[in-house]
Amino acid sequence: MIRTRVGYAGGKHRNPTYHDLGDHTETLQLDYDPDRISYAQLLEVFFAAHDPTAAPWSTQYKAAVFAHDPGQQATARQSLLGVQERLGRPVRTQLLPYTGFTLAEDYHQKYSLRHREELMRALAAAYGEGAALNAALLRSTAAARLNGYAVGQGRSADLERELASLGIGGQVGQRLLEQLRAREARGVGAAGCR
Repeated sequence: MIRTRVGYAGGKHRNPTYHDLGDHTETLQLDYDPDRISYAQLLEVFFAAHDPTAAPWSTQYKAAVFAHDPGQQATARQSLLGVQERLGRPVRTQLLPYTGFTLAEDYHQKYSLRHREELMRALAAAYGEGAALNAALLRSTAAARLNGYAVGQGRSADLERELASLGIGGQVGQRLLEQLRAREARGVGAAGCR
């Protein structure tokens, strides 16, 4: 992943916020390098990361793919039908047209990473604090990667390879690496993530 941001999409309510969401769905927007991972591969990861047969709790928390163009629409539909065939049950994940995206509030961005104090201190040392750090969390590839690792996604071998480039070294990096290795030893995590 190059960059990730959380926010709201799919509704007509103007200027949604967490406390005034209207008809929007909480969602993730991501930028990726199609030379490293295809849209179809991203969909595989997405469908593996949730139960696509589960009924949505609400509009706010439904599982959905927001397709940006007819090509993405066709690829997503093919993926959804493949999942449905493989599971032998109807898929309830919705396929919707992309109509816009509103960034969620700063405190929602890289939520898991924000709750890892030593990782945040290391990022603050690299990017600054306050508004500078919030802006970096939105645009930084390193922050997107670290947020994934912070929740146990990704492989320890990948983290070990890229640790220095993420700006997290020393004991902080080693602790994160050890935590991923422990999860792998227990057979938890990394649902096909790269």
